[in-house]
Amino acid sequence: MYETVSIETDGRGVATLWLDREEKHNALSARMIADLHAAATALAEDDGVRVVVMAAKGKSFCAGGDLGWMREQFEAEPEVRSAEATKLAMMLQALNTLPKPLIGKVHGNAFGGGLGMMSVCDVAVGAEGVKLGFTEPRLGLIPATIGPYVCARMGEANARRVFMSARIFGAEEAVRLGLLARVVPAEGLDAAIEDEVVPYLNCAPGAVARSKALLRTLGPRIDTGTIEHTIGALADAWDTAEAHEGVAAFFDKRKPAWMPEG
Repeated sequence: MYETVSIETDGRGVATLWLDREEKHNALSARMIADLHAAATALAEDDGVRVVVMAAKGKSFCAGGDLGWMREQFEAEPEVRSAEATKLAMMLQALNTLPKPLIGKVHGNAFGGGLGMMSVCDVAVGAEGVKLGFTEPRLGLIPATIGPYVCARMGEANARRVFMSARIFGAEEAVRLGLLARVVPAEGLDAAIEDEVVPYLNCAPGAVARSKALLRTLGPRIDTGTIEHTIGALADAWDTAEAHEGVAAFFDKRKPAWMPEG
């Protein structure tokens, strides 16, 4: 059914949504974006699912946007770029509004869109040694469609510290910034996720869903207007000379024009 993700559900109704593109460090390609949206829809509609854990196979949680997919946008017509940005935004919103608890199990690296994937989780727990960063500006791009979820999770003041510098930071700082709930040794990650799962199994599923929906109305609004604004911002960013230079430099294995020599 899916090419880049998979779902495993245990007898308790705990579903694990696996990011399963490990050869590309689970970078978000067009296929993966579509698979994630479809999986989120299926999980939302499955009454047998009580809790969802988002985890990743391979060495990385999610390396961000697939650069090949990004490079395709440079040659696309504006309406195609807008359509692709919309698919990404709608996938994030489908996960953000999932009427089940969504718990992020983070290991390895999480960059760019990977931090957006963490931010749509209700709670994210990280393994020691995880490396994170909003790396888009290093490529001449911006963390646009993930922005509302990142800001809702971290708050603007914390987000300003890392959102536009592309600085790589670790799990302990991610806890201080509010991006991760806690960090544990890698060998303790499974147990830590279980600690987050179990309390929900003692709750009425409908009450959990209604509580989550209510909370979204009380926090920062991520409505149609906000999402459309980010879609336009991403589509416009793909059209800039900086984005062309940044992504070309990555593929050419050279420094982009704005980086100092030495």
